[in-house]
Amino acid sequence: MNKKIVIPLVAAIALIAGGIVWFHNGQPPANELALHGNVDIRQVELAFNASGRIASIDVRDGDRVKRGDLLARLDTERLRLALEQAEAQVTAQQQTVKRLETGSRPEEIRQAQAQREAARVAMADADNFYQRQQSLVARHFISQQQADNARFAFDKARAQWQAASETARLAELGPRREDIAAARATLAASEAAAALIRKDIAEGELRAPSDGVIENRILEVGDMASPQKPVFTLALTDPLWVRVWLPETQLGRIPVGARATVATDSYPDKPYAAWVGHISPSAEFTPKSVETADIRSTLVYQARIFVCDASGELRLGMPATVKIALDQNKPAEGNERSNPCQPAH
Repeated sequence: MNKKIVIPLVAAIALIAGGIVWFHNGQPPANELALHGNVDIRQVELAFNASGRIASIDVRDGDRVKRGDLLARLDTERLRLALEQAEAQVTAQQQTVKRLETGSRPEEIRQAQAQREAARVAMADADNFYQRQQSLVARHFISQQQADNARFAFDKARAQWQAASETARLAELGPRREDIAAARATLAASEAAAALIRKDIAEGELRAPSDGVIENRILEVGDMASPQKPVFTLALTDPLWVRVWLPETQLGRIPVGARATVATDSYPDKPYAAWVGHISPSAEFTPKSVETADIRSTLVYQARIFVCDASGELRLGMPATVKIALDQNKPAEGNERSNPCQPAH
């Protein structure tokens, strides 16, 4: 065969074979979508919900914290003294309410009854004396003035008996319901005042709202803190996601809850299990950061690919590649987020 014909033929065959190999190895599978994005981490600025001087700070930049961990504390000595005073007032008012609810003691009731009986005896004596004076006046043995004085003494004794009777009745009845209600209301106000001080003391402690990493320590011990002055910047490690953009043509093939994998240049041989946690309901033009030529000028939908367990290896802004198998079964209604890190079946 003519060499001039064989050489071009062999070259053409090699070119076609290389193209086939590149097509199969360099392109993603037809049933898989590869997307590029960046790692997103939420950041929270933590501040005290009270004003005061910072007494202690227990964490540094880069420290990992768990939800509820104590991060810093204000000087609350004045509040603690105020709480002791408020609690003493609560105790005193509790005793007042208890005394009113218990009512009169038996000894107090017997005392009032004895005073009523003494007043009755005095009234009877005054009545007898007045009657005798009246008879003496009728026989002209004494003047009318003396009889009138005896009548006035009797009226006074009768009034004293009536007063003693009412006092004894009040002792038997006990305190008024209105007085008990007023005492209870005063007790409730005292308890609320003490609870408010306790809350102020509790707000003198700054605790982590979620698991995360202290990204920035802004204030130091001795600084004056307030709700308007952040003390820390906390990077939340859960949830952690990769922000990507889905082309409109693939929306019907990727349901929320679909399984995915995430890979980074820093750990190319370590894919992270992930899942589609959110797809935006509104479209937008492809952002400039997306360099895929075939979708650069088309409409896309922002999506969040939640990473199941990154072991603290992913950082904010880190470029990542997301791969999603197309046409996965859609999770059952309401179960899009249940057990998202379990292997797909």
